[in-house]
Formats: sequence, structure tokens, C-alpha cells
Amino acid sequence: MNLENNVPQYDIRGIRLWGFRDMAHFLDYLFAGQKVKTGALVAINAEKVLTVESNPEMSELIERAEYKYPDGISIVRAIRRKYPQAQVSRIAGADLWEGLMERAGREGTPVFLIGGKPDVLEQTEEKLRTQWNVNIVGSQNGYFTPEQRGSLFERVRGSGAAIVTVAMGSPKQEILMRDCRLVHPDALYMGIGGTYDVFTGHVKRAPKIWQNMGLEWLYRLILQPSRLRRQLKLLKFVRYYYTGRL
Repeated sequence: MNLENNVPQYDIRGIRLWGFRDMAHFLDYLFAGQKVKTGALVAINAEKVLTVESNPEMSELIERAEYKYPDGISIVRAIRRKYPQAQVSRIAGADLWEGLMERAGREGTPVFLIGGKPDVLEQTEEKLRTQWNVNIVGSQNGYFTPEQRGSLFERVRGSGAAIVTVAMGSPKQEILMRDCRLVHPDALYMGIGGTYDVFTGHVKRAPKIWQNMGLEWLYRLILQPSRLRRQLKLLKFVRYYYTGRL
């Protein structure tokens, strides 16, 4: 275990994760001081740990991210098994994003949204402004060409955004965040997958009781049986867990 700014960090299979007690602790840290921290937020689950081991590009992308946090219950349990004294909680990426947006609205922090279908992105903007008075200074849906990336990055920089959230799925969102930061480094970036769809009600999330029990993965599997092959691949992580190779 390492400490940085009085926040413990835990190593799981070579990935150093921040060990915030809960989401409120995480948000307070990000917004401590006169403005929000800069860097990249990346949610870590068992699947991503295994991807890092087999994909050098993804490994480099994850290594670059300043704030890697335990999104999956399997990662939380792995931390507690390896570090029995750890006081760490699962922080679901969708919940963290909503908490970040609520705090941004309260603080007047400028936000730029990237990704999603045009109608979903429009609904996300409307709901954020209505619900939390979020200062959205720009947006771009997920339908743009590689040739348009440069102009998008210039738009982000010109907007003065302090928070940039990217809903494109891995590894596309991590690649885009890495490249955009070269043009506009003074912001907090967060990759959020399909969170806009969940936020606007287009995709149903597991009921709270399933979330609290750490069974959100099972709920998704029941709704999408095609995910079974992905889940079976995670047996490798289970082996790491029970053989003490975390």
C-alpha cells in the first residue's frame, strides 16, 4: 500500500488503484482547492485488468491515467483480500459521473460532453441543465470522423472546459482522452462508456438491491445472455484471487 495526499493506493496485478472510502471522499478530493483536479479518471474492473495483461496499448493507456478507481465488486474484494485493513468501497462509474455533474453544477464548473447518439446527447444536456444547472460549454456526439478529431480538440480547448466526459467505450474513449489532453491538458477527463444512455433512461440499470449486493454483472447477464462468453473469461481473475496472485 502507498499513500498519496493521505489517500491510500493499492496494487492489483500491477495496476495502482486509489482507495477512497466512498464516492463522497473521492469527490471531495477531486474538488479540493479552488478548482477541480486535472488528469484522467478510469474505472477498473476484473475484465479491464485482464485486458491490460493481453493488450499493450490498453496497458499504456491505463498506466497514463492518474485516477484509477475500483468500479467492479471483484476489484474491491481483491483489494480487501490482499490488504485486509483496507477501507475501500466500490465506486460505480455511472454513480461517480452523476456525482461529478452534480458537484460541477453546484460549483459552476464548465463541462464538455463527448460521445453518444445525437438524440441521447441532447437529452443528457437538457437533463443536466434542468436537474443540476450544469454549465455545459460544448458537446459532440460520437459520430465524427478521424479527420474531425483535431477540430474537436480545438473546440474543447476553446471552451475552457474543466471537466470533459467521453462516452465511447473502451479503448476508444481512453485513446481520445489521451490525444485530447495533448491539446487541452488543464481539465479532468472521465471515460464513461454507456452512461448517457443510462442517465436518460434508454438503458435500464440493475435495481439498487442488486447493485448493493455486487450483482449488477449478473443482472446484465440475465438481460443479455450473449455476455456469457465475456463472463467466462473472468474465471482467470478468479484463479488469481484464490491462488494469491493479486
